[in-house]
Amino acid sequence: MRPVLKSWRTGLLAAAATAALVVPVIASPAGAAAAAPQLNGNWAPFNRCPVDAPAMLATDGDSEIALCVTSTSPSGTIKLGNTTATTGATNLQFGVVQHPAEGTYSVVPPAAGSIISDRTTIPGGLIGLMCPSDIPFVTSICNQITNGTLNKVTATVESAGAPKDFDLVAGLSSGPIVSLPIRIHLENPFLGSGCYLGSSSNPIVLHPGNLSQPELGVTLFDPNGATNPEGSLIQFALTGASQGDSTFSVPKSSGCGLGGLLNGVLDLKTGLPAGSGKNNLVLNNASTYTVGLTAPGAVVPDAGKILSDNWHSAVK
Repeated sequence: MRPVLKSWRTGLLAAAATAALVVPVIASPAGAAAAAPQLNGNWAPFNRCPVDAPAMLATDGDSEIALCVTSTSPSGTIKLGNTTATTGATNLQFGVVQHPAEGTYSVVPPAAGSIISDRTTIPGGLIGLMCPSDIPFVTSICNQITNGTLNKVTATVESAGAPKDFDLVAGLSSGPIVSLPIRIHLENPFLGSGCYLGSSSNPIVLHPGNLSQPELGVTLFDPNGATNPEGSLIQFALTGASQGDSTFSVPKSSGCGLGGLLNGVLDLKTGLPAGSGKNNLVLNNASTYTVGLTAPGAVVPDAGKILSDNWHSAVK
């Protein structure tokens, strides 16, 4: 095996553990998955890594080191107040710039967003969220819900700010790993297009952490993705773990219905606002992969550009 700088190896292990999380997205950003290329071999999980982002390309391999991170979960659950929804398969991808001297990391998200996932609907739909009601105009809406289209409520998790507060020690153990500000977009013909739980100014902030200890695997491979014990790229895999959080709060809804008339009805039925301990996130069997150059210090100052070239050489 080629020599690996101690600070780089320690940092990559920490980054892999830190990134062992998936935000529960309940609907996919349009076209995000379709636009991503397919990659060969060990590069395959990293098809949305922002290797061409200026911050990634500028890394020299010494003071700054570029990494690609991806994390997936086949299923999970999220409880918001009195409402619990099952999440489908989720995928989180982003780049990371490691600053070895400071022991810090900067997240570099893909241009189209970090998160995609299978679509899931809210159990019970609009009837479950606000019916029955003794408010006349709400009762009128409930009486109009005569088919699945009018009743169906879908939800999309959207970014409400940049991730922050990485804790590398927690990534290898059981504490909060990172703070992720999000908002949840609820959609239904009666709710309109501006119905949200959380906002950019008052987000839901998730603090996911490991619920079980992941298994660690290491693979070296060539720029084209083929496994090679002497390869110039190294991949760390953390598998078989679950992540979760029960400490986050959920604010009142906003923008639901014409002029926000349905905000109070939704809040009353779903128990919002809901403080810490009344909400819960569980992500099952998450698998996280982190990749970078085996010896970035050997290719200073072009490490970021070389990582990008390697990624592009693996595109099918």
